[in-house]
Amino acid sequence: MSNVPRKPAVWEAIIPIIALVAFLSVTIIKFKGSPHIPLIFAAVVAALMAFKIGYKWQDIEKGIIDTISMSMQAIIILMIIGTVIGSWILSGTVPAMIYYGLKILSPGIFLVATCIICCIVSLATGSSWTTAGTVGIALLGVGQGLGIPLPIVAGAIISGAYFGDKMSPLSDTTNLAPAMAGSTLFDHVRHMIYTTGPSLLIALVLYGIIGVKYAGKSLDYEKINQILDTLSSNFSISLWLLIPPIVVIIMVVKKVPAIPGLLMGTILGAVFAAIFQHQSIGTIVNVLNDGYVSETGFEVVDNLLSRGGLQSMMYTVSLILCAMTFGGIMEKAGF
Repeated sequence: MSNVPRKPAVWEAIIPIIALVAFLSVTIIKFKGSPHIPLIFAAVVAALMAFKIGYKWQDIEKGIIDTISMSMQAIIILMIIGTVIGSWILSGTVPAMIYYGLKILSPGIFLVATCIICCIVSLATGSSWTTAGTVGIALLGVGQGLGIPLPIVAGAIISGAYFGDKMSPLSDTTNLAPAMAGSTLFDHVRHMIYTTGPSLLIALVLYGIIGVKYAGKSLDYEKINQILDTLSSNFSISLWLLIPPIVVIIMVVKKVPAIPGLLMGTILGAVFAAIFQHQSIGTIVNVLNDGYVSETGFEVVDNLLSRGGLQSMMYTVSLILCAMTFGGIMEKAGF
């Protein structure tokens, strides 16, 4: 082995990628497993190939650490976001956003309202999948009762859910993308408005035009009222609870860095949990760490609100570390 590493051949650079695809395919498709271990195995293959072209372990390790350091801001933000979600659910902020969102339903604007509601819920939770799988299912049932074609109802749900997830500071992917690109979270969100905003407006206009024909239909409120009653019976719902997200939005506009901005959101959520929901300090601390567990007895609401907490982000954090380990070796070795 020479003292100076040589430039890798194309086939040497491709081998770790082939290994990664193979390990991920077998683990995820065949065994329904998580991607963490396949990433580590692929990193081992990449390291062996790096040894082959002359790199020492100290160089490889430095490459791993340097790449992981690029994602540290996103990791810290993700951990804070876990506490934000937990505190906002415990305080009633997320339930209030869902509650008032469902209140705007009307047959004539059902498709537009559905898209907006899913936007609100997805922004509040940072998850498009959770929104579509909970509130989205309820809205799908209402749309079916109105006689609206289910594909267009599903389209409105998905449009709103994806918009909210894409624009939400609580979304893991929205945090990781700017971190790896060398940008900041709030700059990323602001600049996405230029493309995502017009897309949503176009969709809302089309949903409004399509929805006109259903204006005369009667709305079946049974499923919606069940969600509203469950939320109001388990939380003290008030417009004051919308203050935490409004404050965070103002801080985004004022270009306050993401970490202090989101920490302020966590603090406000904790304070509001004590004031409006009369939660003890011990409960608040536990929810900030472990997340909120909803026990209303209504599956849709329980699935929607059982989330958050710092520990809930550890799966994503560990996935980032595994991916950055593989990426760091690939970068350092010139693969």
